[in-house]
Amino acid sequence: MPAVRDNPDLSRFELDVEGGIAFANYRRVPGTVIITHTETPRALRGRGIASELVHGALELIRADGSKVVAGCGFVADYLRQHPEFSDLTR
Repeated sequence: MPAVRDNPDLSRFELDVEGGIAFANYRRVPGTVIITHTETPRALRGRGIASELVHGALELIRADGSKVVAGCGFVADYLRQHPEFSDLTR
């Protein structure tokens, strides 16, 4: 699977999948990334792509030294199910 990338011009993390783009919109405040919405193309849903996207986004946030705030339910659920990212939460 391709790597998740940050697209700061659109304020979102992106993952190319089979000709579509899954993305997670965010807002940045000093030291924190607030993920506000995740979206996977309809034809690609139910395959774990959103989880792969969020995992990659969290790794990028960690590498940047920032914290994360889950501003959408999917990210909040992902963080609850993956305690290995608990160091990133505020």
